[in-house]
Amino acid sequence: MSHILIAGIGNVFKGDDGFGVAVAAALAPRPLPPEVRLVDFGIRGLDLVYALLDDCSAAILIDAVARGEPPGTLSIIEPEPGAAEEAEALLAPHAMDPQRVLRLAALLGGGCRQVMLVGCEPLSFGDPEFGAEGLSAPVAAAVPRAADLVEGLVRELSEKEMA
Repeated sequence: MSHILIAGIGNVFKGDDGFGVAVAAALAPRPLPPEVRLVDFGIRGLDLVYALLDDCSAAILIDAVARGEPPGTLSIIEPEPGAAEEAEALLAPHAMDPQRVLRLAALLGGGCRQVMLVGCEPLSFGDPEFGAEGLSAPVAAAVPRAADLVEGLVRELSEKEMA
């Protein structure tokens, strides 16, 4: 049965990179429609690729995304898979950003009909060597707003599926 995937992405030991994980945790106690699958993928990019191949009609990826906006700014982005890269480059497990995940899913013959990325402008990823645990204040303040935004997107996608 086709479903909507909500995927929290990020590394909780790299400051604001843990945004997607925090939003997934905020969504976990909320009632979601039965066709929705909420998963905290953390840094498991290959697991996310396989989830996108698993009869997924739509996906909402949640991640920290630097776009030059003030920290805590939320964006809805509809990424394009882009040109195919060499498989070796796509399989780098510590470099599985959302664009790379979508390209690999497309190369493997799958992918959702619609993919959206709910991104949050980060303030800091912490020390380059040691990182930092926890979100900055503006990014932490964006978590509940992002959870509400994702719920709204799920409602829109569910209504579209039923139409």
